[in-house]
Amino acid sequence: MSTSNSYRYRVVDVFTENPLLGNPLAVFPDARGLTAVLMQKIALELNLSETTFVFPSSRKDCAANVRIFTPRYEMQFAGHPTIGTSFVLLDEGIVPKGTTLFQLEEKVGPVPIRVDPSPQPLIWLKTPPITFEALADRAICAKALGLELHDLLDIAPQLVTAGNPTFFIAVENKEAVDRAWMDLSGVKAIKGSYADPVCIFIFAPTPTGAYSRMFAQEYGIIEDPATGSSTGPLAAYMMKHGLMPTTSETRIISEQGVKMGRRSVLHVQINGEEGTEGIEVGGHVAPLVEATMTLPSST
Repeated sequence: MSTSNSYRYRVVDVFTENPLLGNPLAVFPDARGLTAVLMQKIALELNLSETTFVFPSSRKDCAANVRIFTPRYEMQFAGHPTIGTSFVLLDEGIVPKGTTLFQLEEKVGPVPIRVDPSPQPLIWLKTPPITFEALADRAICAKALGLELHDLLDIAPQLVTAGNPTFFIAVENKEAVDRAWMDLSGVKAIKGSYADPVCIFIFAPTPTGAYSRMFAQEYGIIEDPATGSSTGPLAAYMMKHGLMPTTSETRIISEQGVKMGRRSVLHVQINGEEGTEGIEVGGHVAPLVEATMTLPSST
């Protein structure tokens, strides 16, 4: 006689106040018993940008251990999974309701979470340390994105990472962002000899922050509606090149996912001069689905 194991999961839309917008995320609030191989298979089955699996933390200073999978890879850190999982943990009382400060254990290390309480709370994560790495050629980037060189700002595209390596490419306006396209060969052309999988983040500065798109074919993601792990580095890159709005030096918004019909609003709080006290990325979360996945015990 065959037996089975059931695992309950939630689907929430992150970086939006409205269901069916933002970036969908599947969260397994109690993943005990699942192996890394099974988690990867489940992430591929659900085929969302990311799926998270929650385990008891190995650290006393963290509320839970969260493992994050794209359809192809396990991630060191990712933004919308961190914020969406935080919402589920609070909503289910795994983190006591009303808690405004806690940490999640991820592969990158402890990730601080801050909650602005309200009926639909704004949940913030503190971006891990940001590093600036390899530069990319503007002409190669333009060709890879199907754009003309004059569509790009006269700023060197660069790999910037807080645990999720991302090449940032600044363009003239929203129209250029929307015209861009990307395939795997384009990703490889931009990254050159860089060995690890990367994201390609294209954006145009706006009066309130940035209008953005992100491509990640190497992670199994054609286009991502919202990329929280790249948005802290986006702010750092914009500060480095003087692209921040003149009306505010501490708070900006990155609008992402519009072209694909999944408008996402990512809030960015810059703490201290030039982010010396950290960069936070925040967003709302809209719950959508509660379901159970049944797996054969021999899986």
